[in-house]
Amino acid sequence: MSTMDYLMGGFATALTWYNLLFAFSGVVLGTAVGVLPGIGPMSGVALLIPVTAVLTSGLGLGAEAAATSSIILLSGVYYGAMYGGSTTSILLNTPGESSSVVTALDGYQMARQGRAGSALSISAIGSFVAGIITLLGLILVAEPLSELALKFGYSEYFSLMVLGLCAVSGLAGKSMVKALMMTTLGLLLATVGVDQSGSFRFTFGSPILADGIQFLTLAVGLFAVGEVFKTILEEDTSEIKLAKINSLYPSKTELKQSTGPILRGSFLGFFIGILPGAGATLASFFSYIMEKKISKTPERFGQGAIEGVAGPESANNAAAGGAMIPLLTLGIPGSGTTAVLMGALIMYNVQPGPLLFTDHPQVAWGLIASMFVGNVMLLILNMPLVRVFAKIISTPPKYLLPIIIAISVFGVYSVQNSIFDLWVLFLSGMIGYFLVKNDYPLAPVLLGLVLGPMMENNMRNALVDSSGDWMVFITRPLSGVLLLISAAWILIPLILKMRGKSVLVNEEG
Repeated sequence: MSTMDYLMGGFATALTWYNLLFAFSGVVLGTAVGVLPGIGPMSGVALLIPVTAVLTSGLGLGAEAAATSSIILLSGVYYGAMYGGSTTSILLNTPGESSSVVTALDGYQMARQGRAGSALSISAIGSFVAGIITLLGLILVAEPLSELALKFGYSEYFSLMVLGLCAVSGLAGKSMVKALMMTTLGLLLATVGVDQSGSFRFTFGSPILADGIQFLTLAVGLFAVGEVFKTILEEDTSEIKLAKINSLYPSKTELKQSTGPILRGSFLGFFIGILPGAGATLASFFSYIMEKKISKTPERFGQGAIEGVAGPESANNAAAGGAMIPLLTLGIPGSGTTAVLMGALIMYNVQPGPLLFTDHPQVAWGLIASMFVGNVMLLILNMPLVRVFAKIISTPPKYLLPIIIAISVFGVYSVQNSIFDLWVLFLSGMIGYFLVKNDYPLAPVLLGLVLGPMMENNMRNALVDSSGDWMVFITRPLSGVLLLISAAWILIPLILKMRGKSVLVNEEG
């Protein structure tokens, strides 16, 4: 079958009534998640994993169909949150999530000038165009890249996973040391349970830990429950004042000014998103810097320039789609949210990677087709319903927090009916709060937990094939190159930082 045949099959899957409902629910919930400051796409996706399991079982779907429907809903939450994150940036000068930080620079100034509707509309249009460009790139790149990855052996897969961990650790948080510590913690947690040889590790004689630390419990605890603890302990219940929304649609001049930045941001964001660990935040910053550099009037930036909204918003949405490529084709999550999505797929016994397109074409192509459907839904929803989503921002915490806790407890308990999981849920929530408070990034913990078992399996198999020769990871050319890139990803920022400090010392001296 050709790529077009697979794509048509994907649309047939995505356009079934229940998958349309899942896609619609995902983008609506995702927009709401993006609008609510502090929750973010990673927390939203983690929180809804158990909900998808309940919904798909209620519909009586088969294993393959259940996995497809669940990932369609969760992906909808992911790129829906990218849309929604701009709303708080523009109306409140409070980014809904990190990739919308740059949008606030000019978006909020536009809102103060009475142009909030134009900023929100351009944000929605830019996100839609970026989503379509990313989808086309995904169709063109995904299958050839997965065919290339089929040539990988055990050592190459191990080295590729090392690269994924180094990439996320190298770009997560303010301190690389703290990010590496969190990665190591995730890998340590992944060793709890029964190993390949049937030996018990770090279970302390308890049969409850034989299955290891559950990914879902840890993800929901660290992000969703951690956010609840933050709101309660820091008493973050200040009154919210919204900027007034007048006209909802941009002028012809604003559309003309936005066309170039939207296209440039979309392509830039897509290619940055493909890089493991780069993420939407980096893409939005790069887009803003580029637009300011090429502008004939750079002094307008920071004062309400429409280009400062159009470029970064297109870039962060394109990066979100681009991050799906290494996840689907190589089995390497490029960001914290895609790590959560990978964990969800594994829960449904669907292994992301080069065999995904041959073993589970319904899941792979159904997801790709649903991304187009979801982007159309988002454009239709975001333009006329901007005022409605803006009202969500002012939801009082006394209503919001109990809902989050209820969904978390219900979701985690329903998976294994274990009280122990609830203890882990709240303990990880408390730990997550203190980690974030002290600038320890949480995404590397999840990435280490997800990739740990696969890294161990590939390392064991590579060593079995090489009769215990550790040099196999270096002597095989592709594996050696991947390890070299991994080392460079960590060392180059450290070297540049040290050089910067030495230059500063010399100047002061």
